[in-house]
Amino acid sequence: MAVQEARGGAETGAPGGAHGGGCTCGDCPHGAREGHRRAVAEFLLLRDGFAAGQGVPAAVAHSAQASRQWVSEELTQSADLVAERGRAEGQAWLARLWRRTAITVWALVVVLLLVQALTAIGAGWTSARTAGLLAALLTGGALTAASWFHRARGGALAPVIGEDNRLSTSRTVATAWVLFVAYAVLVLVGRLAAASDHAERDALISGLELARGAGVVTVLAVVCGIAVLVRRVVGLRVLGQRLQKVRADRPRAADLLTDDSGRGAFADIQYLVISAVALLFSAVRLARRPDQLPDLPWGLAVVVLVSAATYLAGKYAEGGRPVILSVVRAREAGDLDAPIRTGDDIEIRGAGFVPPGAHGADRLSRMVVRIGAVNVHVPLVPVTGGFSNPTDAVLTVPVPADVEPGRVEVQVVTAAGVETNRYAIDVMD
Repeated sequence: MAVQEARGGAETGAPGGAHGGGCTCGDCPHGAREGHRRAVAEFLLLRDGFAAGQGVPAAVAHSAQASRQWVSEELTQSADLVAERGRAEGQAWLARLWRRTAITVWALVVVLLLVQALTAIGAGWTSARTAGLLAALLTGGALTAASWFHRARGGALAPVIGEDNRLSTSRTVATAWVLFVAYAVLVLVGRLAAASDHAERDALISGLELARGAGVVTVLAVVCGIAVLVRRVVGLRVLGQRLQKVRADRPRAADLLTDDSGRGAFADIQYLVISAVALLFSAVRLARRPDQLPDLPWGLAVVVLVSAATYLAGKYAEGGRPVILSVVRAREAGDLDAPIRTGDDIEIRGAGFVPPGAHGADRLSRMVVRIGAVNVHVPLVPVTGGFSNPTDAVLTVPVPADVEPGRVEVQVVTAAGVETNRYAIDVMD
């Protein structure tokens, strides 16, 4: 579909920077999405064409290395345009998100009102229902104000967006518990303000005692501590080159359940699911007993704590530094066995060369191999649907003529800026 749209856009002959319904400049918020979509379509058309052997000039077609280098440069330039359009779309999407978050907040307030009205049939309207509705209005107003002040960073979601521009699972869980506890306290405040009887006021004040809400307070303290600790752990591991992080174009809801590469992460999933179940239980307890903090049973509280510990352990265990295991001379069918010489291709075997989330062509084109004192950019070798070079376990690069014969060291620098170990090879005359 993307290839067909790219061909259709080329046939229309419309200028790439024209404004209007089909704006592709990336500067206009209304055209950023269209510009990114068309840039992706053009890149896919170019990549698949090169993979099929089409579009290579006759001046470089006679040399395999020259044609590979030319194709790689063309794909890199097209990928840079895709990345630029993607960043523009991400910024425009964040700028529009604050309205959506505000609408979602007030939609939840309306849902609460409907639920209270339906459950009041027969039982009658009580002061607890009024306090709950007023607490929801105050919470919704505070979130709407926060959305406005952070409208350029995603509105109310700004606090849960990490430094890598992805939704943070730990911050989301902690924020949910903070909002719930704040809402529960506001409900008690509303009931206390409306209470006229001295005994009722004393009962409401005793509902805030630690003995009644120890489970909720413990869970709140732990999840908030986990959110702060995880940020510190990830930051230190990135600075220590033990974890590779690349920035995303924009946050997505799937970030809460997946790792940076988009695969489902068990630690994140179990932490989010168990926390959601515990929150739901606490909300039901608050609805049943609006005169005190929700008394979360210690059994369920311990389950949440175990889930939080599992999530933290997962953060410590993920990642790892890329490593070179071996370097050999790349040999094509029919070539004779020989030592490595300048002009030959070498195959670098190892692990962790492609960081999670860096499978786009613009990220892959930033990979560099140091051979002695020479920096060699890893060429992009397209195949239908992707690239055969570079990969996470194997890189193929030429040995340039500037490399002096003798013993030299090879080192890979990934798209995240992390350096591998040094591996010594012998380059012959």
